Amino acid sequence: MSPSETESIIIAKTRRWLERAVIGLNLCPFAKAVHVKHQIRYVVSVATTTEALLDDLERELEFLRHADATETDTTLLIAPRMFGEFSAFVDFLDLAEVVLRTHQLSGVIQIASFHPDYVFADAATEDITNYTNRSPYPTLHLLREISLSRATQAYPDAAVIVERNIETLKSLGSTGWQSLNVAADHPLEDEK
Repeated sequence: MSPSETESIIIAKTRRWLERAVIGLNLCPFAKAVHVKHQIRYVVSVATTTEALLDDLERELEFLRHADATETDTTLLIAPRMFGEFSAFVDFLDLAEVVLRTHQLSGVIQIASFHPDYVFADAATEDITNYTNRSPYPTLHLLREISLSRATQAYPDAAVIVERNIETLKSLGSTGWQSLNVAADHPLEDEK
C-alpha cells in the first residue's frame, strides 16, 4: 500500500479485481449475484498489528452475524498495511479460525483468503493456478455458510469450478492475467 492510497482507492482497486478477475473470468460463479445486488460490504482495516486486525475481524464478524442478508450478504475485510509476506498471512489465518470458534460462528460464517502473493500448499510460487486467490491486497472474505449452501445447490458440482478455473488461468497465462490490470500497483483510470 502506498502512502497516497486512500480507503476509496483501495476499495476501488479491490472492486476492479472482483469485476475483472473474479466475476470477469467467472472464477466464482456466485460472486456476480451479490455484486449486482450491492450486498458486498467493503471494509478497509488500518491495522498494522495482528491484535488490531483481529479486533477488526471480530467487529466484522459481529456485524455480519446481525446484518440483514438482503442488505449485506458478505464482507471483504481488506488489510493493505499488513502481510507483505504471504507466510505471515497464512499464520494469521489460523488465528482468524480461532476467532470464528470463539464467537461460535464455525458453520455460520466461513473465511476465504486472498493475497497478492497467494500460493497453494502444493503449487510452485509462480504457478498460474495460484492467481485464483491473488488479490490486490491481503483480504479476508467473510461468507455466510447458508448463502454459500444455497449457491452451491444451484451449482452442485463444485469440483467443476476448480477444474474450470485451472483451465481458464492456464489458457489466460501470466501475460493475460497482467493485462487485467488488477494488481494494487496498477493505477485506476482516474489516477493517471
